Amino acid sequence: MSLVVSAGLATACTSETGGAASPAPGTSASTGTSQADPEVPKVTQPPLDAGKYAADTCGLLPQDLLASLKYTDAGEYHPAGNTPLTAAGPSCSWKIKGEGIGLQVILGTGNRDNGVGGLAGTYAAYRQKKLVRFLEPAPAVEGYPAVYAGVQDERSRGTCAMDVGIADDLSFSVQAQGYQGQDDSCAAAAQAAAGVVKTLKGA
Repeated sequence: MSLVVSAGLATACTSETGGAASPAPGTSASTGTSQADPEVPKVTQPPLDAGKYAADTCGLLPQDLLASLKYTDAGEYHPAGNTPLTAAGPSCSWKIKGEGIGLQVILGTGNRDNGVGGLAGTYAAYRQKKLVRFLEPAPAVEGYPAVYAGVQDERSRGTCAMDVGIADDLSFSVQAQGYQGQDDSCAAAAQAAAGVVKTLKGA
């Protein structure tokens, strides 16, 4: 859900792309939810600053990683906005021509700016059963906590969406869709998520 993801708390969600959903702005959740809620995975690694990629979200994934995943065309950047599909934050999507396979990364800066950022926002949306109706812990990504989350669990159908917390109030969502099944889609999502974290560590 990401993001989207990633990846609404009181009323709706801002981003739904296949199985990814992200919390909506204007809700009552606070960035301190991750400390107050023992079920929300804690970010124990140094927080990552993603600000420079808000205007260049496609730059979060290095070209060699994209090529290894068979994405050879340039990504399509979508700036943050006020529509349901853009309010969570800026995003970038890639497609493999003729195969119906796609990858999307959503940087949750919009959610953070509206007080519903980080994995705390994902958990709060799940508890209120808006557009996040499926949530399951995922293996950590380069030491940062992650969850599978979305409108529903579509992993067996080849769509895998995960949110990764990179600060208590900031996460990003990755969704891989159109793959053969859970193993392929989640492997692609995990590789992409690791690529994002490595890029942010080097920023």
